[in-house]
Amino acid sequence: MILKKLLALSLLLSWLFATSFSNGPTGYVVGDTAQDFNLKNVDGKMVSLAAMGNTKGYIVVFTCNHCPYAQAYEARVIELHKKFAPLGYPVVAINSNDKDRAPDDSYELMVERAKENGYPFPYLYDDTQSVAKAFGALRTPHVFVLDQQKVVRYIGAIDDNAEDPAGAKVKYVENAVNALNTGQEIAVKETRAIGCGIKWKQ
Repeated sequence: MILKKLLALSLLLSWLFATSFSNGPTGYVVGDTAQDFNLKNVDGKMVSLAAMGNTKGYIVVFTCNHCPYAQAYEARVIELHKKFAPLGYPVVAINSNDKDRAPDDSYELMVERAKENGYPFPYLYDDTQSVAKAFGALRTPHVFVLDQQKVVRYIGAIDDNAEDPAGAKVKYVENAVNALNTGQEIAVKETRAIGCGIKWKQ
């Protein structure tokens, strides 16, 4: 009887330990419908996907100011918007980093960077980190391509070369949006995002 009680207690403690340190839900997978959000843009206005007007989909990019990978992809994100926003697929950039852990990613410095680099897309501040957690974003950059109904159609990296834009052989996001826009099947629906880890609140 004592042995059974000890075994039961051991199993209970193991379960409590595992759940206490669990990361919780992993976020969206391809095929899930993303929930809309309402976040503050660098122009001071609140932005949601629903309020973006007549769109066919969205290129949601979790990024930030300070990460070298985010900086390396910055020009490519701008080009994605310039290429696909006219077709109905705008970029929506989101910074979810904790400003206390990454001071360069404060809202005030987001405003400065967007102005200095001429961001043509919304650059939103996820100060509670709830949107990053809902999406399952882990890195900067981390991209989620959504269709018009906000169904997740692609998750992962922008392309296959984080260091050299000219050296990219496979442009995952471009390929996904092109397929989506022409009604074709997306060949590669998920890749591993390469970048700095999101700085979560402690």
